[in-house]
Amino acid sequence: MAQRLFGTDGVRGIANKDLTPILAYNLGRAGAYVLSENSRRPTIVVGKDTRISGDMLEAALIAGICSVGANVIKVGVVPTPTIAFLTRYFNADAGVVISASHNPMEYNGIKFFNKDGYKLPDSLEDQIELLIKDNDDRISNPIGAQLGKIQREDGLSHYVELIKSVTGISLKGLKIAADCANGASYLVVPTVLRELGADVSVINNEPDGCNINVNCGSTHPEAISKFVKKINADVGLAFDGDADRLIAIDEKGEEVDGDHIMAICGNHLNKSGKLKKSTVVATVMSNMGLEVALKRQGIKMIRTKVGDRYVLEEILKGGYNFGGEQSGHIIFHDHNTTGDGLLTAVNLLKVMVQEGKPLSELKKIMTVYPQVLINLKVKDKSKYNGNQRIEKAVKEVKQRFQDKGRIVVRPSGTEPLIRVMVEGENEKEINKAAQQICEVIRQELA
Repeated sequence: MAQRLFGTDGVRGIANKDLTPILAYNLGRAGAYVLSENSRRPTIVVGKDTRISGDMLEAALIAGICSVGANVIKVGVVPTPTIAFLTRYFNADAGVVISASHNPMEYNGIKFFNKDGYKLPDSLEDQIELLIKDNDDRISNPIGAQLGKIQREDGLSHYVELIKSVTGISLKGLKIAADCANGASYLVVPTVLRELGADVSVINNEPDGCNINVNCGSTHPEAISKFVKKINADVGLAFDGDADRLIAIDEKGEEVDGDHIMAICGNHLNKSGKLKKSTVVATVMSNMGLEVALKRQGIKMIRTKVGDRYVLEEILKGGYNFGGEQSGHIIFHDHNTTGDGLLTAVNLLKVMVQEGKPLSELKKIMTVYPQVLINLKVKDKSKYNGNQRIEKAVKEVKQRFQDKGRIVVRPSGTEPLIRVMVEGENEKEINKAAQQICEVIRQELA
């Protein structure tokens, strides 16, 4: 069976090898056709992160869009959640961001949003993929005045105003350290925080096209932890390359991950009467400690598959308004339609200000259960599904743990990895169990 073009978060691969300009051009054509919803001349917002391959893929993608008679609003380097917002703001038919998020710089990706700013369901992605693979002749090739045009807009100023409007407070007196991962947030993060009155010091905000995510940002929180302690900041904020996730650091230099942020903000929203149905939506990767902490506060937790798109699907289906992932993808659905690192940051800062407590105190709401996560590189992750030896190994560990632990084994949606997560009360036992499962995976797939 041929591998699906779209992964859990758009089309991704090594730029100019897997994700070529030709593929970007075809994605532009097919995406514009499918997402236009029969509009005669649709408009599509296009943005990117700071990767060196962004210019190349942007040119090809836009050429594809314009070749079918669709117009483009080109907004340049912006965070991924900005595209979700701007698609609605400009009343466009769709939005596209060129980014591989937290992945290394040689990777890139193309992710579509519909006119309401939501990531596409599998069914629409399948339609786009089918058009590309079948060279479908339904896509027209207009000429003359019917070709699409490019309009350049400053997207960041509108997004800045959105984020500022969410807080309703001043951050004056707060000393904030921020790590922009040399990515898409390098301009907007310091701008927003300073305009809200904070004393802001920034690192990794000089992108050169090749340094995005390199030993910095949310995947390397040790960088911002060291910086927080160096300048005695009240809080540290680490974003990934496209700024759709946040990992925070308390004033002691300790990490505050997405689970802690959901516990802190979920509890604050609930106490304010703003957490719909007193429910937080998380994934199977969230720590058991989050579930215990929320339950203690009278809050229900629902788990989904890994990926903020599945968190969002559950939010929409159940009529909830808050959820996210341990990795720092947090969705405040009252304000945006996707994971948004800066939106998460200002909401977390708002809790600190309104409750008058340092982050180290707020994070005590949740006690972390021991957890081990191993990313195992494999030759072909598609062979994981249905492998009976691996299934048997996982089943044996689950039976041994019963209700005192959790095991999640899954292929990565974006990389050639099998992710093995084991969680429980005893650190020695969970490490032993994780290695036991990994050994079987190595024998079968490595």
